[in-house]
Amino acid sequence: MDRASPTLPAAPAPLSGGALVLGTVALSLATFMNVLDSSIANVSLPAIAGDLGVSPSQGTWVITSFGVANAISVPLTGWLTQRLGAVRLFTASVLLFVLASWLCGFAPSLEWLIACRVLQGLVAGPMIPLSQTLLLSSYPAARSGMALAMWSMTTLVAPVMGPLLGGWITDNLSWPWIFYINVPVGLAAAAVTWRLYARRETPTRKLPIDGIGLALIVLWVGALQLMLDKGKELDWFASPQIVWLAAVSVVGLAVFLVWELTAEHPVVDLRLFARRNFMLGSITLAVAYALFFGNVVLLPLWLQQFMGYTATAAGMALAPVGVLAIVLSPWVGRNVGKIDPRRLASVSFLLFGLVLWMRSHFTTQTDPWHIIVPTLIQGAAVAFFFIPLNAIVLSGLGPDRIPSASGLSNFARITAGAMGTSIATTLWDHRAALHHAHLVEQLTPDHPAYIEAVGRMSEAGLSPAQIALQLNRWVDQQAYTRAADDIFYGSALLFLGLLALLWWTRPVRRSGGTAPAADAAH
Repeated sequence: MDRASPTLPAAPAPLSGGALVLGTVALSLATFMNVLDSSIANVSLPAIAGDLGVSPSQGTWVITSFGVANAISVPLTGWLTQRLGAVRLFTASVLLFVLASWLCGFAPSLEWLIACRVLQGLVAGPMIPLSQTLLLSSYPAARSGMALAMWSMTTLVAPVMGPLLGGWITDNLSWPWIFYINVPVGLAAAAVTWRLYARRETPTRKLPIDGIGLALIVLWVGALQLMLDKGKELDWFASPQIVWLAAVSVVGLAVFLVWELTAEHPVVDLRLFARRNFMLGSITLAVAYALFFGNVVLLPLWLQQFMGYTATAAGMALAPVGVLAIVLSPWVGRNVGKIDPRRLASVSFLLFGLVLWMRSHFTTQTDPWHIIVPTLIQGAAVAFFFIPLNAIVLSGLGPDRIPSASGLSNFARITAGAMGTSIATTLWDHRAALHHAHLVEQLTPDHPAYIEAVGRMSEAGLSPAQIALQLNRWVDQQAYTRAADDIFYGSALLFLGLLALLWWTRPVRRSGGTAPAADAAH
């Protein structure tokens, strides 16, 4: 049962005309900038590490520090919103994000860059859930699905565009510019947001600071993110450091749950999980996003490491995902209140299953066209993904609980994305090792293919050592391709399995064809 909510003033009237367009663009740009920064630095790590005089493994802390700080701050959005107000908090977050980005570009050392990335991750936390909240308040109830459409396009397209843009900037300018580009975008988004929304501030309350809850969330979330980010590098539970991080995370989570469920003013409203739609919707969204993001990371790795693609070429192979996403998202937004959101989300899961099944047939001879076709179809799956799932998650919630619900569901999604990346890359290595062993067993000196390959390389003047290295490279290429196919196929089956969980939800149906989220936003 929900706790009683304080009496709230009437919600402001929706925006219209040019103000609505400007507000949508400003909030979408801020979200795009935020999500982009979680992936844009990945392809720039070698350049960053080289310029700062550190090893590539040390350079990965540029990614880890942002992820840990961001995961900690996202679930605090609801509490901070009640203290500061949604508009003030969002504007301040954007401006501080701009400052942190500018400082990152000037970083003279790795320690400085990591400190700035921590600040960047901390202030970025409230931006995504609050952009969703403010967008929903900007649109009439009947068009709230359109607001979710605009929001979801930026959230799902940005991770794909990050490596492409980061690779181009690093190759043609220099790595600091991956941070400098945030400055003009962020300043413009903050200025427009404050101009349009300053008089639409949400009510505030002087809530006591839940210091213990805050410390616990920093402890267990920080330990979990570090474990996920460094697990593969340290060989997971073969490393005492990973074992300790896992223990701290599990114990910290247990204590956190007990404390937050019994505290009078919890920093995170865990009672939202008592609501059927929120709990099942958040779990479905998190697992589906973990599958999506894990495969988004895996595909360019395979293309670059074993298919000879450059970072820019791999990004180009993934870029078509935005075509159908941009075309279809407005239609989904207009119809999410007229069509059961579970049906729309089912279309997404079926399309994702189809896309991943198609990718499970990739070979080392697959041409660019057969790589691009599933990516194009994936754009349609993306269009049907976020809008209906968020409609289910927010179904039936009052406006005072939307920031908390959005922050908590986004926290689950972001954490699941990190888990999906770690699981996908680890499974890829393990399956590749298995396939490598099977292939080597078949590669005997009397095998016709072996005799032919060795003969051609000997005629080309390669030494026995060079021949052995080349053969091992070919075996690796086949092994990692088959391993990627295994993960694509398994992910397709899991997407189909998620349909059962999706249909356990019971989104609230509203009269007049409004989306389930609309009633919560107004």
